[in-house]
Amino acid sequence: MSYEPPSPPAKLPTEIVNTLNEATSEHLRDVASYAEALAEYKEREARLEEEADNADVEERPDDLPDDVPAKATITIKEINDNRYYYWQWREGDSVTSKYKGPVNPDE
Repeated sequence: MSYEPPSPPAKLPTEIVNTLNEATSEHLRDVASYAEALAEYKEREARLEEEADNADVEERPDDLPDDVPAKATITIKEINDNRYYYWQWREGDSVTSKYKGPVNPDE
């Protein structure tokens, strides 16, 4: 009686398939357990992020411009001894700012 190894999913990268093919059965069971836990963690993180995004939309301040995301916060910057409000938010690794107005409206 001859046994055939299982076929890997077509979407699985070749380097992962090759690594798994070289692993012991004990390591494969550890990988399976870890992969299941990691998948659950990532799915939970995605759900939490989506819920946070939806909550941000509901709590959008009235004076927030359309081109500024709801997650933006207000920061005060001092320029030439004058203080100004800026909307500020993170886009990937960088922080983006957009002018809001002077801290003292008389300025």
